[in-house]
Amino acid sequence: MKKHLLVFSLSVLFFACSKEKVDTIVINSNTYTVNSNFDKTEAFAIKDGKFIAIGTSKEIEEKYEAENIIDAKNQTILPGLIDAHCHFFRMGLQQQKVALDGTKSYEEVLERIVTFQKEKNVAFITGRGWDQNDWEIKEFPTKDRLDELFPTTPVAIGRVDGHALLVNQAALDLTEITKDTKVSGGEIIKKNGEITGVLIDAAMDFIKFPATTKQEAIQGLLDAEKISFSYGLTTIDDAGLDRSTIELIDSLQQANSLKMRIYAMISGDKQDQIDYYINKGFIKTDRLNVRSFKVYGDGALGSRGAAMRKPYSDRDNHFGALIYTPERYQEIAKQIADSDFQMNTHAIGDSANTWLTKTYTEVLKGKKNRRWRIEHAQIIAPEDFAKFNNIIPSVQPTHATSDMYWAKDRIGEKRMKGAYAFKDLLDSYGKIALGTDFPVEQVNPFLTFYAATIRKDVNNYPENGFQMENALTREETLKGMTIWAAYSNFEEDEKGSIEVGKFADFVILNQDIMQVDGAKIPNTKAITTYLNGEKVF
Repeated sequence: MKKHLLVFSLSVLFFACSKEKVDTIVINSNTYTVNSNFDKTEAFAIKDGKFIAIGTSKEIEEKYEAENIIDAKNQTILPGLIDAHCHFFRMGLQQQKVALDGTKSYEEVLERIVTFQKEKNVAFITGRGWDQNDWEIKEFPTKDRLDELFPTTPVAIGRVDGHALLVNQAALDLTEITKDTKVSGGEIIKKNGEITGVLIDAAMDFIKFPATTKQEAIQGLLDAEKISFSYGLTTIDDAGLDRSTIELIDSLQQANSLKMRIYAMISGDKQDQIDYYINKGFIKTDRLNVRSFKVYGDGALGSRGAAMRKPYSDRDNHFGALIYTPERYQEIAKQIADSDFQMNTHAIGDSANTWLTKTYTEVLKGKKNRRWRIEHAQIIAPEDFAKFNNIIPSVQPTHATSDMYWAKDRIGEKRMKGAYAFKDLLDSYGKIALGTDFPVEQVNPFLTFYAATIRKDVNNYPENGFQMENALTREETLKGMTIWAAYSNFEEDEKGSIEVGKFADFVILNQDIMQVDGAKIPNTKAITTYLNGEKVF
């Protein structure tokens, strides 16, 4: 009898000792893996920053042991969320400037600037976030009040979309702008022949902002990371960075000071920058991926800078504008097509989308899996949807619910049928990448989920949803924020789903976003965010 007990005890001891040691075990969860079958699971094991096993809680606990065991208590877990189009660095820098988002009048804008200046007393006031479409008087402001309040201090404050600036006379005095100045690819807004202070797109280039110091840049990146992690984001696609910022990001990541994974789109507005990176080739680490160029096709709809095929419905004989000539887009696209780099082009108006999809189609003829992207793809002519069969649409669902109050006034009912048409774009390519465009919109990815699926604002407007024929399902939306976004970055083999061998990036939520009543989706919050299996929020 004693012998049998000894054998039994040794067997139990052997079984216990035979468990594989890992870094972390997660059990009792409601996990959406977002694998090819869109399977759900209860548990997973993590070692060396990667998922090494997926299964039931019983299976994982029987095979693995870890000092760090997370009992999720049936909370919902998603793969780390990816924002496929944002301005991470810009948002971080904005934390050090006057914030004008959410202002409901020009008077409120002025009040915020005055308060900011009393506290900061800077030599050049900068900020961003105003949107005249949110004001009772939906017209561009003028510089008159700024000139009164700040007669000697330059002020340059950006519209929410980054495609218009309001500047005062002190800022204009630092430029060569006169009433006779002509601008290609932009506009100097005038009233009764006088400069109002509003500069559109290329006209903004006349303003010379104070240089950002290295310490300000570092702090901006760290601030942006903290905010992004708090929303469950583990990868962001920063749409338009210059070489110095990319190199700073790389150095901070290598020192482990900056942990966020960044898909850096190189700003394609300078030829020397295009030449440099094409000659250098890709940069790829576990945290940084540099293999694409961000090019601007046109301006924004809100500032009437988006390039339209026919005049704006609310401004006679005004078409918006392409940033460059069609020939220049051909040159850029041909150079990038002859390399292995990806081209990601901002195109909002139907004319911009026509030119860019035509250009892409011509230079990519016979080339598959290049994964070139149109960023925003906001207003598409009916015949142009088919061109997206070899072009990834990269869209921002909250633009639809932000613009829905006034977009029809801008472009008319007929063109609205091809606007914010996410489902049609998904059907054309088979995948769609989703982002926010923050700080143009809020960082919150759960508002992205809500806008894509429910197509309403947080006040439950409109009652039946906005153009619901182009709503996405919850499964499609989650894929657009994870695995399809990863695919758009050539990273689907390392992230975007909870699968063996991929980075252990995941987020625990306060509610099941896939099942909760639609009206409650905006209340979703990230409880905890993990990157490489490490808790970062």
